[in-house]
Amino acid sequence: MSALANTLAIYVFWYPLIMSLIWIAGAFIFHWRREYKGDIDLNRKDWPMVSILIPCYNEEATIEETIRHMVELPYENKEIIAVNDGSMDRTGSILHRLAKIYPCVRIIDCKENRGKATALNLASHASRAEYLVCVDSDAILDSYAIHYLIFNFLNSGERLGAVTGNPRIRNRDTLLAKLQLVEYASIIGAIKRAQRLSGKVMTVSGVVVAFRKKALAQVKLWDTDMITEDISVSWKLQEHFWDIRYEPKALCWMLVPETFKGIWKQRIRWAQGGQEVILRHWKVILDVRHRRIWPIYYEQWLSLFWSYSWVFVTVYHLFVATSLKQMLIWLTFTSFALVLLSMVQLLFSLSIDNKYDNVRKYFFYGAWYPSLYWVLNAIIVMFALPKAIRSRIKGGDAVWTSPDRGNRK
Repeated sequence: MSALANTLAIYVFWYPLIMSLIWIAGAFIFHWRREYKGDIDLNRKDWPMVSILIPCYNEEATIEETIRHMVELPYENKEIIAVNDGSMDRTGSILHRLAKIYPCVRIIDCKENRGKATALNLASHASRAEYLVCVDSDAILDSYAIHYLIFNFLNSGERLGAVTGNPRIRNRDTLLAKLQLVEYASIIGAIKRAQRLSGKVMTVSGVVVAFRKKALAQVKLWDTDMITEDISVSWKLQEHFWDIRYEPKALCWMLVPETFKGIWKQRIRWAQGGQEVILRHWKVILDVRHRRIWPIYYEQWLSLFWSYSWVFVTVYHLFVATSLKQMLIWLTFTSFALVLLSMVQLLFSLSIDNKYDNVRKYFFYGAWYPSLYWVLNAIIVMFALPKAIRSRIKGGDAVWTSPDRGNRK
């Protein structure tokens, strides 16, 4: 048992360090070589029509602000399709009132909650445009976010299936919100840049993403039985050899949970969705044509194995340690180097994103968060894996509840 624990301890120590170095290097190279530095022609007359799809479930607190904002965006050639997925509050009445005011707004009413994926499928069938911009019901897009998303389609060939945007945090008053702001800048943004450099962005941001309708049609739209439809559709597009790009200039401000309960539910759902995907798409390892996906697929399993290894080794030391000092030595050994590297990653990532959003000033609120991210991820994965396996066995539509939107400012 001691030899196994020592071997796993080495893995627990080195895996996050190596992944952090990969994220830092990938983000640096992407920023230096691929992050578009020029300005696009915002005055061109041939911007294609887009359909903005907004699925809603019990969103009376945010939906009116979002719809009005979408209507006022300077991208003129657009339609807005909002789907009321069986809401139990005033969401439906608000949507119908707005549809009478704004001719570009169309409403689809569902009598019962069938899930976000079903709502998006209905909206895509009703859309008249080739390009679909999907946003959440609390999203506030930057004035030219749609222009930057569509610019990629117009200049990247016919095999570009999706472009994911750059989510930013709107509510920044509480410590929990500021920590998530740091997370999106230093971890999620770095991962997307590194994945794009490898040619395989495996998760689009459901809060702001644009699709080519032809690509979605080929993969039969969104899976209604997956709890995270954005992760699922990303993998399906990649399996069918559609390209996915990350556009950091397509900014989108959103609300994040500001309670521990809200964050816990959100992260469990994310982890469960990621595990459902790797369980469903395991056949990619049998097809040599998908060899560019293999590193990311194996990394998903390595991350899962790391989570269980960390828990096992920590519990083992808890039982065999003869003093508090020995336990603290283990925790210090696994965290000190990671904290130092995480601070480098944080400083670098915040410096990159600071030109889009003034985030560098939040460094001292979350300088230690990237290292805590690994510990939280390990605990969340432990709870999410059984739910993912049970969901794959049970099947059925993945219905949704309105998430914790935090405090609006």
